[in-house]
Amino acid sequence: MSVDISLKGQFSKRLLSWYDRQARPLPWRETRDPYKIWVSEVMLQQTQVRTVEAYYGRFIGRFPSVEALARATPDEVMKQWEGLGYCGRARHLHQAAREVVERFGDRLPDTLEDLISLPGIGRYTAGAILSIAFGKPEAVLDGNVIRVLSRIFHVTDDVRKSSTEKALWSLTDSLLPKRRIREYNQALMELGALVCRVRNPACSECPVSRMCEAKRLSIQRELPVKSPRKPVPHYQVTAGVIRRGDRLLITRRPPKGLLGGLWEFPGGKQEPGEKLEDCLKREIREELGINVEVGVHLTSVEHAYTHFRITLHAFECRYRGDRIRLIGADAYRWILPRELDRFALPAADHKIIALLKSRKYGGME
Repeated sequence: MSVDISLKGQFSKRLLSWYDRQARPLPWRETRDPYKIWVSEVMLQQTQVRTVEAYYGRFIGRFPSVEALARATPDEVMKQWEGLGYCGRARHLHQAAREVVERFGDRLPDTLEDLISLPGIGRYTAGAILSIAFGKPEAVLDGNVIRVLSRIFHVTDDVRKSSTEKALWSLTDSLLPKRRIREYNQALMELGALVCRVRNPACSECPVSRMCEAKRLSIQRELPVKSPRKPVPHYQVTAGVIRRGDRLLITRRPPKGLLGGLWEFPGGKQEPGEKLEDCLKREIREELGINVEVGVHLTSVEHAYTHFRITLHAFECRYRGDRIRLIGADAYRWILPRELDRFALPAADHKIIALLKSRKYGGME
């Protein structure tokens, strides 16, 4: 995918002129602090800008520097991230902050090689940090940029293939202007977010529509080409609200894997042919080495993750006094119901808590 030099100049000029007029006033655009830009880029991965705006200020207020983030405990970081989703991003951000302090003297590195050596930083995030925070000539390629380039330059290959991704990286790199790299990369992403949208592209508002092959051929909605995803599986999952006197049992998931580091009501996935109550007994025994008496069904909640969906069935359980062993969990706590707000829990568990509060369930009022 080669680009004519004159076309390259027109593209960046029109794009930057549009961005100067239309750029959204976002809080992370008011700083050149590499740490704050890094935090915003991690938050923005697979998350809408409006959602990130609600979290960014609070997170930066709690951890205003890479040193502050590095000093924090994992629980403190997860609690601040709670509700933003994809909690692995928070774990990697925290781990990377500690590495920055140890390896780079409290300063985020300004080379591609050093940045991608840190947990959770890939080529896109590194390019965004280097161009936006340091003004370096590094390209970016996220979903918005892929869509813009596919339409303008009539890319008809499957963008989920590694060969197509490699070609798109080469294309976006070749389009970089010599000046205003910082603004140019943000303009390219902004165009995809505001104008070159997935379902309803606003071609009449596009500053580069005259250069767009997809518009000329009237195939905007057919690009980019993506191979179909596999059907989304659905699982039945159980959770036990286990009581001992006036306290509830919560466990912390291991740091790696889905929802790593979050606290939860213990339980797990139902096996074929297994009753929900039997599933819950088995999962708690396998996770904590204890037996519980499963009582009434409290509620069922639906929740969707990126690649699967669950129905989470919560049951009241009675602790029978066995010694708890951390077999599949990282930690456990017996807490008062009002203390739940101090811990970072998955969104599905929060739905259970909300329903328990609405029913003034034993100490939840």
